[in-house]
Amino acid sequence: MEIAVSSSRSEEIGYFFNYLDDWSEALPDASLTELIDEAGGPDCIGIFCVDMCNGFCTLGPLASDRIEAIISPVVSLFKLAFSKGVMNFTLTHDSHDPAATEFIDYPPHCIRGTKESDIVPELLELPFSHLYNIFPKNSLSSSIGTGLDSWLKSHPEITRQVVVGDCTDLCTYQLAMHLKLTANAANLPCQVILPKDCVDTYDIPVEMAKSAGIPAHPAEILHSVFLYNMACNGVRVVSQIY
Repeated sequence: MEIAVSSSRSEEIGYFFNYLDDWSEALPDASLTELIDEAGGPDCIGIFCVDMCNGFCTLGPLASDRIEAIISPVVSLFKLAFSKGVMNFTLTHDSHDPAATEFIDYPPHCIRGTKESDIVPELLELPFSHLYNIFPKNSLSSSIGTGLDSWLKSHPEITRQVVVGDCTDLCTYQLAMHLKLTANAANLPCQVILPKDCVDTYDIPVEMAKSAGIPAHPAEILHSVFLYNMACNGVRVVSQIY
């Protein structure tokens, strides 16, 4: 993520992005066994997965190869968690009203009742998928109008909240920060953990954006910046959970 240096300002920006690269490369791994022990048992761990649905992975105008690539590590984490006794799996996913206001800002996507809105089959076909707590959503927020907050209040024992999914700078950020701020506001001893290998965002390079007349969305920059932002706000960002 090298930035061209042509002035003191660009030099400062370049220095920061080099620092950000070093920070990202140095992220530690986390042991799920240790997280379970710290929390007080597998019942105190929750996996929170956002927008792992076809419309961001394989189908429709917002599907992204980068998002599709995290299906495998997310599935592996689900399997690992279940093998260690974790039973709390919460999945939020876009299931938009056909006339969703969000379509002013984004192309129509993941309309409820369509295959785009369905959670990816790799997760639905896991033998423990009957345990999933699924919350459809009509916005970037996993909490507004979804019932997630009521579910959280009914599970105060969950003190380690692992967040995975997409997109790093959009719905994942909204979910991770909501969990962190909700805990902070209530003085709850919760820790939000985000494994980098199970999170990503989509890419629209600047030149492509210019030619299409749409906003640029440089994935590598936004992915790293928002991971760092979450870390600065108390989210425990790790390289992977093993």
